[in-house]
Amino acid sequence: MSAGSATLEHELASTRRLLWGEHVKEDVFRRWAQGFQFSADEPSALIQQEGGPCAAIAPVQGFLLKILLSETPGHSFQDLTSEKCNSLLVRAVCTIISQCLVSKYNVAVYRKNDTEANTSAGNNVSVEEQSCDAIDHFHRRIEVHSFQTLSEVEAFYTRNIRILKDKYGVLLLLYSVILSKGVSTVEAELAELSDPLIHSTYGYGSQGLINLMLTGRAVAHVWDHDQVVGGLRLRGIERQNDIGFLTIMEHMQYCTVGSFYKNPKHPVWVLASETHLTVLFSLERRLAAPETAGESAERIFRSFDPEGNNFIPSAALQDVLCAADLVSEPEYVELMRRKLDSENLGIILLSAFMDEFFPGCERGAPDTFTLHHYNGLLRSNPGGRVVYRTGRAALLECPMRAATTDPMLTCLQTKWPSIDVVWDDGQSPSLN
Repeated sequence: MSAGSATLEHELASTRRLLWGEHVKEDVFRRWAQGFQFSADEPSALIQQEGGPCAAIAPVQGFLLKILLSETPGHSFQDLTSEKCNSLLVRAVCTIISQCLVSKYNVAVYRKNDTEANTSAGNNVSVEEQSCDAIDHFHRRIEVHSFQTLSEVEAFYTRNIRILKDKYGVLLLLYSVILSKGVSTVEAELAELSDPLIHSTYGYGSQGLINLMLTGRAVAHVWDHDQVVGGLRLRGIERQNDIGFLTIMEHMQYCTVGSFYKNPKHPVWVLASETHLTVLFSLERRLAAPETAGESAERIFRSFDPEGNNFIPSAALQDVLCAADLVSEPEYVELMRRKLDSENLGIILLSAFMDEFFPGCERGAPDTFTLHHYNGLLRSNPGGRVVYRTGRAALLECPMRAATTDPMLTCLQTKWPSIDVVWDDGQSPSLN
């Protein structure tokens, strides 16, 4: 059933402004005008043709992998049929839409003209499109179908898989997510921001758009819960997410990623560089186990030891105890400071801290495990072949932070400070 034309026109105009702002650069829009396409070399890996749409493609890839890993542990990725991959794509898309917690689901569809309908390739440019702005052409031909249940949405996409795989598939998903959630609701969640969800010059997605795709909430920050900064309440991630998020920007101290994102329900993480999103995943389920109390305290201790020296200044002990929800009364802190720094050297060792507060603490995660990495950009893969890269990871005794210049390792160390990875082909995958 199609939505009312007047209401639809208003909602589409509002969605357009929310995504693109008042002025849309033609080249930015065209970079986003692609469908969800699978790699010929990796059946379940999606291809990204140009820079920009990773803010939609990487989350879909992440949820697709979450479903695949949950249902077929140990499955050979090369054995997947095209029908199975299409089914995974539909279910991943439906998962993203369902997180919006809506009363009804609004699915955007691009209505082809006669010229487009007679072509087999979804990326051909029609005569009509050549004669006007591509974005105006796109909006004039959007239809919206409403459904009451998610199973109806899944059945609709399954019957009409080309909606997702043809030229505007990625954009249609964005519009479906926003139209289902409601433009006013998205705007309210982005209350402190005025910029569009897609950068008007460079075409990359904002953190609000990334969070919307990953969690169903278009909040602008990646810390846990809301935080009050300068008298303003800034929204963060409200609960443990199905898949995680790590960013190299945390290493640069531009943001703080909270535990909800670092410790998702499934061992799948979207990784962010300064300009691109990729996906890290593992078949090791224990990587998704919640942090133990000792692991949480060790992570907090290390956050006060940015150089990776395995010690902190004695004066920082009270802040560490407070952050770890341990007793932090001044008299107790002074007692512990004298005990842990008995030689009055002005430092407290990590080992002494852990032995005192968490003796015999065991790790929830294994010390060694296998990781896989996905980057959808053809130019970022060796030989231009989009395939999953495999590495063998180990959690070492001492952090590697001070020693590495590898962006991939730097990003991973925001979650695992002591991680080192040896990649099967001898070369670290690109985050860009």
